[in-house]
Amino acid sequence: MTIAKPKSSTQSPKKSNPVERRKTPARRNLYTRAEIEEIFRRFSVQRPEPKGELEHVNPFTLVVAVALSAQATDAGVNKATRALFKVADTPEKMVALGEEKLVDYIKTIGLFRNKARNVIALSQKLIADFDGQVPRTREELITLPGVGRKTANVVMSMAFGIPTLAVDTHIFRIANRLRLAPGKTPDEVEDKLFRIIPEKYRFHAHHWLILHGRYCCKARKPECERCVIADICKSPEKTCDIPAPLVELPPQIIGG
Repeated sequence: MTIAKPKSSTQSPKKSNPVERRKTPARRNLYTRAEIEEIFRRFSVQRPEPKGELEHVNPFTLVVAVALSAQATDAGVNKATRALFKVADTPEKMVALGEEKLVDYIKTIGLFRNKARNVIALSQKLIADFDGQVPRTREELITLPGVGRKTANVVMSMAFGIPTLAVDTHIFRIANRLRLAPGKTPDEVEDKLFRIIPEKYRFHAHHWLILHGRYCCKARKPECERCVIADICKSPEKTCDIPAPLVELPPQIIGG
């Protein structure tokens, strides 16, 4: 009688481990360090002191303006808040104004009723939990109603001078279109950008990218002939390889 020998474990092919596959390093960035450095060097020459285009008078009004800007233009928010901030530039004054009167000021902004509720609620929380002062940390800022990571990052940067990257629709589009920091979510893009942008350029990088997306690398049709990084850009949508002259742009006019 023949006894079958047990199969050796070496005879069957080893199955791949899905966990091991996930540990495979991600593909390297399409841009070299030198190219990334040059991109932001040119942006720094073009706009030495870029500024956010939301009008505000203090950290509180900045929080409100950024919260109102979701799915709205900066110009539209500025138009609504000019009169508002003359009567309610502190959490206490905003609560005293009340939700219904606040609606009268911001009714030209999309989702104004929901935003009005959030503004009153965040004002109340600032008074109750932070002595009426806007906190400086992201962890505290995102506890405020209507304030997410993007809003918190903008406030940290513009109000308190903390280098952050608030990924709005412009930055998300630019990072993916240029293949600079491709990602499926704003958080993924933020993480990749923060890792690749040279430290000395991080503070202004947020505004450089937004302004580049708003005025040059536009959503519908990028104006590559006006782009100072056209020769470096690796976007498949690029229509020009010759960079625009690298000159400092006129000072920004905020609220003009």
